[in-house]
Amino acid sequence: MQEILTAVTYLVVWLICEQVLAIESGLTKLLISLGAAVSVYVLIAVRDLRTKKDDVKRKKN
Repeated sequence: MQEILTAVTYLVVWLICEQVLAIESGLTKLLISLGAAVSVYVLIAVRDLRTKKDDVKRKKN
């Protein structure tokens, strides 16, 4: 699920850069899209890590 959301984020941000912001530079669109996709991936990973830590704490108590 995490990888699918990352890929969708990349495509959506690329289209936003192209259609809404009218950025013509391919490199700029690439960097912005990849940055957004990696950010989403990291945010989901952090959320999953916190969830796992909370589950371990609940099991101990």
